[in-house]
Amino acid sequence: MAILIASLFNEKAKKWRGGRNNIFVGLQQTFKDVKEPVVWFHCSSLGEFEQGRPVIEAFRQQKPGYKILLTFFSPSGYEVRKDYKGADYVFYLPLDTPTNAQRFVSIVKPKFSVFVKYEFWYNYLRALHNAGAPVYLISAKFRADQYFFKGYGTWFSKQLKEYKKIFVQEAGSESLLKNIHVENVVVAGDTRFDRVIAIAQQVQPDKIVQSFKGSNKLWICGSTWSEDEKLILETFEKVKSAGVKLLLVPHEIGESNISRILNMFPQSVKYSTAKEDELSGAEALVVDKMGLLSSLYQYGDIAYIGGGFGKGIHNLPEAAVFGIPVLFGPNYHKFNEAFELINCKGGASISSAEDLYKQVSQFLKDDVFRKQCGDSAKNYIYTTSGATDKILAELNNI
Repeated sequence: MAILIASLFNEKAKKWRGGRNNIFVGLQQTFKDVKEPVVWFHCSSLGEFEQGRPVIEAFRQQKPGYKILLTFFSPSGYEVRKDYKGADYVFYLPLDTPTNAQRFVSIVKPKFSVFVKYEFWYNYLRALHNAGAPVYLISAKFRADQYFFKGYGTWFSKQLKEYKKIFVQEAGSESLLKNIHVENVVVAGDTRFDRVIAIAQQVQPDKIVQSFKGSNKLWICGSTWSEDEKLILETFEKVKSAGVKLLLVPHEIGESNISRILNMFPQSVKYSTAKEDELSGAEALVVDKMGLLSSLYQYGDIAYIGGGFGKGIHNLPEAAVFGIPVLFGPNYHKFNEAFELINCKGGASISSAEDLYKQVSQFLKDDVFRKQCGDSAKNYIYTTSGATDKILAELNNI
């Protein structure tokens, strides 16, 4: 009901609702003549998709005889990846009601299913269990404050036993689950690490950023929000004389937000309209296209990842894999990779403009220190990769 009301005023809620109109008609038409076995991958949104993607693509390569169904809960995942070529079919996930779940499973008839990270849909789990279709949870991460581990969480924790196997990112999650007698757990790591390594190994040059950077150092600020940008501006004004340029990739790339950022930063240019003759003289380049950030980190000397002054930081590994030190805001406590990057000196958390200036200026002044920190970040990513292979070994046994 809340989403129904919100859809009258909110574009995202409108897409969420509209994408589910007549969804079972579409599913029925799509799957009525499918003879091949189907494997179903479900992701909440775009971030979870990036974690599931290495497994989807490796499975497709190893098992070409399967059809792959990919579903999303959120428009921010579906709208961006609805044409994803790694899956045969891409749909929204119908709401998790007993009727919907039973109907969905009876139409799709998945041989098995893979849910990514935080997907605990009770009715779908029951419907899959009743159909004899194993369900796996991958790249999962659990925290002590989740309801599974509370006194009132016994009913919720029973959901976890519906999974054939739960692949967790780190040993802390395994310990929490075993404390409530959930034994179907494997510590596999985070599949995002496999994904960012693949991106780094296949990265293509970007002539615009090459021309913009020139012989200068480059500070890349990715997935930023307004809270981040205020601190970045204050710091950049102090350090730009040290021969550093700023590449800023905001989380929201709508026209009004891009205009706001261009007005904030003097002598800045917009990526989509940048001309060769203005790039060398520009101090800041604002990227207004999606899908570029992960490859642009190849040009970075320092990275700042946004979101840490809001709900949580964005993707740290996609910067760290390129061997550059990573900075981020204070709300990182749900992200194991943030703790590990801090511990290995490959990253640091900042809580003010003063902190940010101190860190950035130190990296600019001391090339040896900056390289050591960047190497530590990259080494952490490579030494903790391999989750995809562990998961595929299990899936191939089915």
